[in-house]
Amino acid sequence: MRAVHNVNLTHHFLIAMPSLADSPFERALVYLAEHNDDGALGLVINQPLDLSVKELFERVDIPFEPAPLGEAAVYLGGPVQTDRGFVLHRPHGAWQSSLQITSEIALTSSKDVLHALASRGEPAEVLIALGYSGWGAGQLETELAQNAWLTVPADPRIIFDVPTPERLNAAMRLLGIDFSNLSDTAGHA
Repeated sequence: MRAVHNVNLTHHFLIAMPSLADSPFERALVYLAEHNDDGALGLVINQPLDLSVKELFERVDIPFEPAPLGEAAVYLGGPVQTDRGFVLHRPHGAWQSSLQITSEIALTSSKDVLHALASRGEPAEVLIALGYSGWGAGQLETELAQNAWLTVPADPRIIFDVPTPERLNAAMRLLGIDFSNLSDTAGHA
């Protein structure tokens, strides 16, 4: 088996292949916020929980003014630390604990961003998740070599503008592929 080395997939989508059925990543679309020699971190952006943003704010005792965001879904970002919240947003702003991904997009895990959302509606575009998807050093590269994932550079419109049920297919279209045509077996040249 060939190993994939020296690839940085920060700001890419991972598209789960059919071989990941019956796993937490079945039909998952993951946005990679960080990928380096130490591993990778991302959020599943197409698996909403049965929990609204307003309900989440009530649970963490943050007063929330009525706003369209209140009815938005909170997502299951992945199977790691599902009791911890993450806000994927643009613009990136200046928060206590943020990872700047691009010049526009950041991932924040500090509560100050939630207070700003509740009081000022900022940042303008957000996806809120509980938990994250994480891989140790070399783990994602091994999964890529095993054809568990397709990768494509991320399009922020898919994260922030495309309705949840359409996100996976929208990412597949970036590759020119229809998900229904994927096989759970792959050949190696």
